[in-house]
Amino acid sequence: MQRMKNIKILIGMTYLIVVCIFLFWFFSNFSIDEITNYKFIQSNTDYFINLKNKNLIFISLIFTLLTLLWVFMLGFGSPVALLGGFIFGKWWGTFLVALGCTIGATFLYLFGSYFLKDFIKKNFAKKYENLEEKFKKNEFNFFLIYRLIGGIPFAIANLLPIIFNVSLKNYFFGTFLGILPSLFIITSLGHGLEKVVQQNNQSISFIELILLPEIYIPILCFLLFLLISIVARKIFYKN
Repeated sequence: MQRMKNIKILIGMTYLIVVCIFLFWFFSNFSIDEITNYKFIQSNTDYFINLKNKNLIFISLIFTLLTLLWVFMLGFGSPVALLGGFIFGKWWGTFLVALGCTIGATFLYLFGSYFLKDFIKKNFAKKYENLEEKFKKNEFNFFLIYRLIGGIPFAIANLLPIIFNVSLKNYFFGTFLGILPSLFIITSLGHGLEKVVQQNNQSISFIELILLPEIYIPILCFLLFLLISIVARKIFYKN
């Protein structure tokens, strides 16, 4: 028993070390200034679009696998949703991002259920004990609401259901359906940014950018969704 516990701790620590190495590698090779630079984005836009047009299925598969890995490494959905909309458009991009995030979150849930269960229960069970009865009443419906309203960092939200022993089926489909609305909004914004880059050789001002319908409509939808989510959270998470 003690040996198995030590093995779990070792694997859990190895996972955390891999996450740290991955994040260190990513930010060592790509600075925030670089990946947000207009010229950098513009110079790579045509490359990715042409690559996608030549082999949509293969590039979609690679993107989904990378999204899966990103989420499993405790990443969150917003960056990949923007990138997915930028490369694949809002419809196909939303589907790919949602699929990658869902599979990645499910793998993380399975991993956490086996190796991190005691740690998660010790640190989070008391804080969220009021949700246990809600999940027992109708697991899928409440898990779907839990995913829809968010309010918890994505990586933590992927692991918290371990406390409530959510079934794998409900976890997978509840995650996929629950994250679709927010991902669609962010993916639409990414698609709008791609159209702006394609239509403008020079960078435009922030004011000009947010006045474009491709940009301000997704932003307004996101703010409305955020407002609704805040109200829903107060109801859902209250004691």
